[in-house]
Amino acid sequence: MTITTLSSREFNQDVSRAKRAAEQGPVFITDRGKPAHVLLTFEEYQRLTKQRRNIADALAMPGVEDIEFEPPRVRIEIRSADLS
Repeated sequence: MTITTLSSREFNQDVSRAKRAAEQGPVFITDRGKPAHVLLTFEEYQRLTKQRRNIADALAMPGVEDIEFEPPRVRIEIRSADLS
C-alpha cells in the first residue's frame, strides 16, 4: 500500500492523478500543510467500514422504482389453540 500526500492545490489541478493514486492506497490531501481529507476507492472505504448494503438502502437506490415486483400474497388464517 502506497500513501500519497497532495496539497489542496495539487489535488485541484490534477484530480485524475489523485484518483489513480487512490488505486494504490490512501491519498492524504493537505490544507496549509495539515492533513484535511483522505481519498479512498469506494471498495477500500467499504472494507474499512465493513459496510454491507441492507434492504432499506437497496430499496432507496435510484432506478428501483422501474423494477417490477409482485410478491405472492400469503393467506394467514387464525386457528383455535388445541390445549388438550
